Amino acid sequence: MQMLCRCFVLFALIPFRGVFGGWIDEDTPEDKQTTTSLIDKTEYHLVMSDEFNVKGRTFADGDDPMWTALDKSDDDSSAAGGGSLHFYNSTSIKTTDDGMLEILTTLAETEWQHYDTVKKEYKDVKKHFKSGMLQSWNKFCFTGGIVEVDLIFPGSPDIGGLWPAV
Repeated sequence: MQMLCRCFVLFALIPFRGVFGGWIDEDTPEDKQTTTSLIDKTEYHLVMSDEFNVKGRTFADGDDPMWTALDKSDDDSSAAGGGSLHFYNSTSIKTTDDGMLEILTTLAETEWQHYDTVKKEYKDVKKHFKSGMLQSWNKFCFTGGIVEVDLIFPGSPDIGGLWPAV
């Protein structure tokens, strides 16, 4: 089983306070470099964008100046009662030959030794799915503004089961 998520553009916009450089993708269209708040009509100017249109980009730690794909277990054990069944793997994220970000979800087992900090012992852990998580932590951080994402999800929109944390 394979699912695909493609992202075109990520925008982080803040009220204009000066000139920002280096974080705006040169291929971002001019008409996408400002937006107006639907609440108070404040005009926001683009400070970061990524069109993901360079083929063959990878996002493992250290591969990209803007993004990092994580290699970690999804240890959420809240509402679903018992934790997630998937593992985030940096090899599940890349850019395609036609210039899109691709995040794959596959049916594949991942096993590792996990250290339990409460019991102070290692235990065997197994997850049954692999997918990707992309973040800009400690690379691009902002404290307010508007984030806009343009993406295409796999499959039919009227079939449940896909929960993207975009």
